[in-house]
Amino acid sequence: MCRWIAYRGESIPLESYVIKPVHSLVSQSVHALESTAAFNGDGFGLGWYGEQFEPGLYKELRPAWSDENLQHLCRHLRSHLFFAHVRAATGTSVARPNCHPFAYGKWMFMHNGLVGNWEILRRDVERMIPDELYPRRGGTTDSEALFLAAMGFGLTGEEPRQDPVTAVSRMVEEVTGLVREKGEGAPFKFTAALTDGRDLYAFRYSANDGSNSLYYRSLDNGVVVASEPLDQDRGSWMGVSDNTVLVARWGEPVEVRPFLQDSETTGAMPAAR
Repeated sequence: MCRWIAYRGESIPLESYVIKPVHSLVSQSVHALESTAAFNGDGFGLGWYGEQFEPGLYKELRPAWSDENLQHLCRHLRSHLFFAHVRAATGTSVARPNCHPFAYGKWMFMHNGLVGNWEILRRDVERMIPDELYPRRGGTTDSEALFLAAMGFGLTGEEPRQDPVTAVSRMVEEVTGLVREKGEGAPFKFTAALTDGRDLYAFRYSANDGSNSLYYRSLDNGVVVASEPLDQDRGSWMGVSDNTVLVARWGEPVEVRPFLQDSETTGAMPAAR
């Protein structure tokens, strides 16, 4: 499974979390400790917000540990909100369009997980993507399809814009139903991050299996969220419980709320420690 980090707070160099920590994201790409895949070498990506409305993106097929450009970029790029992701492919091709994060307008998304039996369910999930958004589908991953489907459930489109958590929950409920009805009991794992450049949302959910790990550390003026703690001070990292969503709105304390905990197909798993 993939590894990722999301940061929201004071403007800092991206290297502060992507490169420098003892168990940085680059380190996790070589030696993940809480993943079914120790190596995450099927490409990586960065997404950050600066002076433009939409996020900047940098994606590369080479493993994060072997791209000399990554160190230079992360040293010089500064942002108040950024994502970084190292990929372990789960059935779709190793290609730049399949690298995370994904963006549409001001929104940015990344995912660690899978829709089980994707080859069976792909067509049904892609039908959730509004016609006007489907041309933006550049790759073949379930992750990108989930993101564009969420856009159609209220983040953007013709219907009134909804709270992001509500829009994502509608999409996740629909996919959970598909997994139950057509997916032959395959797992649906959704550990994901979503942002509009101001507020940050991180989800840890699963159906028919346990969720992938997720942690966060509150900062003086923000939060960092990661698949695994980035340093040896594990006591300062809080585990995000299974089937919850972390909400970090600008100027407000970090909040962790229940997320679809009454789903019939949810696979219960204790909170990460």
